[in-house]
Amino acid sequence: MTSTTEYPRFVAPGLTAQPLAVGCRAIGGLSAQDGMPVRCSTSSDDAALEGLRTAVATGANLFDTADSFGLGHSERLLGRLVAEVGRSSILLSSKAGQVRGTAPHPYAGPALRHRLEQTLDNLGTDYVDLYSLHTLDFGREDRYLHVAIEQLRAFRDVGCVRAIGMPGPPAPEGAAASGNAAAPDRHARFRKIFGLLRPDVLWTSCSPLAEPPHVAGEPLAAFAARHGVALLLTEPLAQGLITGKYTPKCRPRFAPGDQRRSDPLFGTSALRVIDEELMALRAGWAGVDSVRAPEVW
Repeated sequence: MTSTTEYPRFVAPGLTAQPLAVGCRAIGGLSAQDGMPVRCSTSSDDAALEGLRTAVATGANLFDTADSFGLGHSERLLGRLVAEVGRSSILLSSKAGQVRGTAPHPYAGPALRHRLEQTLDNLGTDYVDLYSLHTLDFGREDRYLHVAIEQLRAFRDVGCVRAIGMPGPPAPEGAAASGNAAAPDRHARFRKIFGLLRPDVLWTSCSPLAEPPHVAGEPLAAFAARHGVALLLTEPLAQGLITGKYTPKCRPRFAPGDQRRSDPLFGTSALRVIDEELMALRAGWAGVDSVRAPEVW
């Protein structure tokens, strides 16, 4: 991989990654929790592994997954990649907090430690480079908040985790979205948890189809920089919606149980709006030859 342009790198304590990471959500395949579909996939394991190998060959070195992606299947596929390319050549990121197992809550008691142990076994390694909370749901009245924080810090202290992370502020929903003054301040709560955990990394979904992530009006990137925290942005292509792959005339067909079947962004009306905006962008870039697009990584 060669380039004449210097791109910013994802940097966390002792970790330096290429600017484009590989999200491993879809390769986990279909799965469900409490009877509801939670993941998606349209690829076979062979195709997924070939894609992972191609990513390594073209210079990608950070692979982001979670124990809930296919209920461990995504991690196990990554484990096969690790066995092929060697642990030292790639950085592994995983998350926990959506799989409850037999515990009363994903963060209750030793549940988080058990999830990490299973993740390490799935990946075929004795450490992960980044281990993050997958949600900011700590039970009623944040009952398991301090338990989760203490365990994450302990993982980092003993070396089985090199950096710890948490998601950015959750999107408004319910009463908060309606402007109800009695709704809890999600930004204040986020700042509280951030201050208690003191993570090395913040991660959040970010694409042109979503509200730019922010903390009480401050762009999340500026917030992270001000606190000396690395920022990992996920789903920049909005699950492929802004690649032009899906159009009103070429609607996606997802298998039963795929959560995208009920996502309004994949509906005809949304696809029409997205397609019109993409055509406008293409028209605006047509004939522009003074700006060279960066090489494919």
